[in-house]
Amino acid sequence: MSSTIEEIGSIIGAQRSGNTPAAIDWILTDSRSLCFPEETLFFALKTKRNDGHKYIPDLYTRGVRNFVVSDLPENLADYPDANFLQVAQPLKALQRLAAKHREQFQVPVIGITGSNGKTVVKEWLYQLLGPDRVVTRSPRSYNSQIGVPLSVWMMNEQTELGIFEAGISEMGEMEALKPIIQPTIGILTNIGGAHQENFASTQDKCMEKLQLFKDCDVIIYNGDNEQISSCVSKSLFTAREIAWSMKDTERPLFIEHIQKDETGTTIKYRYLGFFKEYRIPFIDDASIENSLHCLAVALYLMVPPETIAERMLHLEPVAMRLEVKEGKNGCVLINDSYNSDFASLDIALDFMARRTEDKGRKRTLILSDILESGQTGSLLYRQVADLVHSRGVDKIIGVGPEISAASSRFELEKHFFRTTTELIDSGILNGLRNEVVLIKGARAFHFDAITDLLELKVHETILEINLNALVDNLNYYRNRLKPETKMVCMVKASAYGAGSFEIAKTLEDQRVDYLAVAVADEGADLRKAGINSSIIIMNPEVTAFRTMFDYKLEPEVYSFHLLDELIKAAEHEGVSNFPIHIKIDTGMHRLGFLSEEIPHLIDRLHRQSAVIPRSVFSHLVGSDAERFDSFTRKQIETFEQASTALQEGFKHKILRHICNTAGIERYPGAQFDMVRLGIGLYGIDPFTNKVLHNISTLKTTILQIHDVPADETVGYSRKGTLQRDSRIAAIPIGYADGLNRHLGNGHGYCLVNGQKAPYVGNICMDVCMIDVTGIDCKEGDKVIIFGDALPVTTLAEWLDTIPYEILTSVSNRVKRVYYQD
Repeated sequence: MSSTIEEIGSIIGAQRSGNTPAAIDWILTDSRSLCFPEETLFFALKTKRNDGHKYIPDLYTRGVRNFVVSDLPENLADYPDANFLQVAQPLKALQRLAAKHREQFQVPVIGITGSNGKTVVKEWLYQLLGPDRVVTRSPRSYNSQIGVPLSVWMMNEQTELGIFEAGISEMGEMEALKPIIQPTIGILTNIGGAHQENFASTQDKCMEKLQLFKDCDVIIYNGDNEQISSCVSKSLFTAREIAWSMKDTERPLFIEHIQKDETGTTIKYRYLGFFKEYRIPFIDDASIENSLHCLAVALYLMVPPETIAERMLHLEPVAMRLEVKEGKNGCVLINDSYNSDFASLDIALDFMARRTEDKGRKRTLILSDILESGQTGSLLYRQVADLVHSRGVDKIIGVGPEISAASSRFELEKHFFRTTTELIDSGILNGLRNEVVLIKGARAFHFDAITDLLELKVHETILEINLNALVDNLNYYRNRLKPETKMVCMVKASAYGAGSFEIAKTLEDQRVDYLAVAVADEGADLRKAGINSSIIIMNPEVTAFRTMFDYKLEPEVYSFHLLDELIKAAEHEGVSNFPIHIKIDTGMHRLGFLSEEIPHLIDRLHRQSAVIPRSVFSHLVGSDAERFDSFTRKQIETFEQASTALQEGFKHKILRHICNTAGIERYPGAQFDMVRLGIGLYGIDPFTNKVLHNISTLKTTILQIHDVPADETVGYSRKGTLQRDSRIAAIPIGYADGLNRHLGNGHGYCLVNGQKAPYVGNICMDVCMIDVTGIDCKEGDKVIIFGDALPVTTLAEWLDTIPYEILTSVSNRVKRVYYQD
């Protein structure tokens, strides 16, 4: 649904500069995701940390001609055929445009909000309702102040039903999202602790979320949740309520019985006087609750109960993430093999493009037919081909009759097959070498078989890394900084065990100012992998100076000996003005120049031109403990004096930084020019020892289960004596993987299907044993060593150590799997 630039200007109340005719199909807020420049309208959004206006020159060079701005460029003559729509607040303009777009559609729209389960409910509703209607839904987790308008903009002439998520993190945000979504059906999934730091109480958060449903025709929620029921009552809605209940027989949707077995759950219910049942292939409580929300919607939309039951039985797990895995033959796999629609294809291709910059690998797309799009095959695959070409794909492997029929539209290396089995049998997958492979398929094509075939299987124990949680942690600390304060992010020790490249790439995408590693080889590896950000070497070695010069790695300098050797090496290599970072010892007494050495340091630096101080910094000893507050304040005072003295010796600006993670939170007055974010980036608050957003989950699987009688022993040295008849499971993780031996013999536990399973006997090198007596589990089930429900801080407490040690101890032989919601 194209809109003219004139129409958009009128809708958002903009003052227009430029008169070039334009039809707009695409909305862009992130310059890195540009795909179709001629049809794109870029909104130059200002945030606390960034300003979209600075990307206008580059976007203009790349072909974009239409911009929504709050500030016009200084010289409009530099953009002779551009249109600038000037408004006070581009974000508000984006939201106003999306709200006006939504008003064009008189179709049911489902709005989903809550603390958890939004994306699962959305995707299950799509599975349940999609066969009968053309559905436009939020791609992935596009539920923010920016994500919601981008999602609603996707509605078009074919849309028969909209399903949109709305997420908020502070008071007042839902007021902006309500007119954009304008839901006719509202679902409140639940209320939990997510983003609670910005709300006075969970009741306040619940009331804020309910703002979305003021003008709904019907509201769906768990009637057994007293807080939600109370908040709905206080909201004085005039809408119909479908408050399902397992307790109150007077509710319109009463859940009579829930029966779990090994393979699924059967749910019996009564609705408007009739009794029915359905079955889902899941047994966890969250899935049961999510299915009940979906049941209520389907019943309200008059889907026959028999159809609901048939589709519930075949619900698929929701892949809410793009997973990056190591493949065979040097390939990198991006697994998105659970859904296929045009919007999510664009997101996945953008993700592939960003992860593979400068790595020189061929980009390969394995794509199935896109089902239930509401468009004709010729139009749909013309758009798909345009998207594939614009995103720089080198090779496409298509699966399905419709995409095969459109093969002529793809002008690149191409191979097409009618079925997944035909593709696998062809042997073409065996020939993939050193490629980045995006696997994107509708569920009906069972592309998990392709992923299984291509994935490099080295170990059943994996470390999952949530890249979205990493960004959430970054933003948590960024929001505590002044807008001008720069940030160094620590990615040393393989990014605290998470794997340095993917973490560094994600941080580079977030435009952090500096990365920091321990030694030069770590920095060189990042450069070879395509990381272009500025990198500080915290522990430079004399033997690595050449590597630093070659890869533009900026060393910390903490002594005259190191400085003299560095100057000598730089002069020998013909290097001049090489940036260095001066370390001051303010009380830690590990490394650094003393305050009284600053005059001599200034003199030494002035007598050469090989190196130049880029920053000066120190390290806080006890910023995470109140008992050291007076010492910390003394350190800050000492640093301020020494760094000021250094700056006075030079005309150019020298950045100053002393705050680490705890310092960012506890000493906002000591931000200076820059801060260094370490353990907080990986989800740990060092002051409270609580987890912010967990990024790492170490998991494995049950290899074997034995019934072992009482008084028998388990493991080496017969340390695990059983006090009862027990079920003992063996799992493939041991101290060689980073599982500390001191957790053995009942000193710690893991989680099996959400229940505690103590370690039994000594932990071995590659395997350990756990007690699963009374736990409903079987061989092949997942086991959580640490993660969301068992924080790494808990393991650290058991072992009387710090979370850093737990995270960095995970062996390199444990496969890392990265994902993005």
